[in-house]
Amino acid sequence: MEASARSKYIRQSPTKLRIISELLVGKNVDEALSILDSLPNKGTLTLKKTINSALANAKQKKDSVDNFKIKTISVDEGPSLKRFRAATMGRAVTIKKRMSHLTVVLEDKSEPGAE
Repeated sequence: MEASARSKYIRQSPTKLRIISELLVGKNVDEALSILDSLPNKGTLTLKKTINSALANAKQKKDSVDNFKIKTISVDEGPSLKRFRAATMGRAVTIKKRMSHLTVVLEDKSEPGAE
């Protein structure tokens, strides 16, 4: 059985979130949450929230959520906010404030189809 959760329009660049999410794929949910607790990055709060949401979605379908592992974490690029900053000689330089869309998929390890 799979359970998923999505967080959209996160004000964090996708490249920074991908660095954190690569550490978590394939890990048990409890282990992944403890890894997130020890990291100092800003995106850990959003990842933790999304993983907990996926776990709550799994609990709706199944009574026991002890054997879930993280199957995939997909970090997609959202829209960018365009801002301008003053530069030398009267020019303006574009600054892109990037957003992310985050999808977490959990998989039940106790099922026969799971690895």
